[in-house]
Formats: sequence, C-alpha cells, structure tokens
Amino acid sequence: MRLTVYLAGEIHSSWRDEIKEKAAALKLPIDFVGPQENHDRSDNIGEEIIGEQPGAFYKDWAASSFNNLRTEVLMQKADLVIALFGEKYKQWNTAMDASAAVALGKPLILIRPEQHIHALKELSRKANATVENCDQAIKALKYIFD
Repeated sequence: MRLTVYLAGEIHSSWRDEIKEKAAALKLPIDFVGPQENHDRSDNIGEEIIGEQPGAFYKDWAASSFNNLRTEVLMQKADLVIALFGEKYKQWNTAMDASAAVALGKPLILIRPEQHIHALKELSRKANATVENCDQAIKALKYIFD
C-alpha cells in the first residue's frame, strides 16, 4: 500500500524536506504533494496563465484562483494531510488548508509548537492527531504501516 500525503503549511522553511527525508530513511511507501513552494511562482501564476493584471489586487486574485485549484486537486487526491504551524511565520494558509482537510474528511495530522496550544485548540480537536514536531509526525505515519 502507498499513501499520498499533502504537506500543508508555510513554504519558507525546509520542514517538508525534513519530513520527506525521514520518511525515505524509514522506507515508508509515501508520495508527498503540497502547495507551490516557489514563492515567486505562486505569486505570479495568475499573470503567467492569463496575462498581466491591472493592479496588485487583481494580480493576487488571479494567482489565488490557480493556487486554490492546485491545492484542491492535490488535497482531494491525498490520503492524509499534515499541516504544520511553524513558530516564525503567520499561518493563514496553513489554517485554511487544515480546515479544508477537515471539511473534505481527510485524515489530518496537525503539527503545532507548544506555544500555539491555546490558539489552535479548536483545530487541534478536529485533527485526527496533534503533535509538536516533525519527528512525532513521522512516528504517526510509520504507525499506519506497522
């Protein structure tokens, strides 16, 4: 059995690489998908597809349409979602993706540091599992195959 796991969360750190490397080291049969990690491409994809927009609002509007399309397709094909709330960046997209996973009935592993316990208490209760770091998330993935 292979699983497809959608990695939702901020795109500014290497947490996805950490998850992928640890899963590979354990030889877990997992394919990983996620949002566009090239920040410039994510911001410019609307204009790349439909052309130059008349201002920043419309540029963001166009880009968000194609980013949402990509996220929805990949998340619907995923067997499980891991959503990471990091310590450094604002996490609006992570909250949106984690909520979408819950709405789609996708199993959700929520990674959130201890200082976000209170802020994420409701979302944490909706997740199938809540952990504090990537190592714990990998152990949860490994347990599926044990």
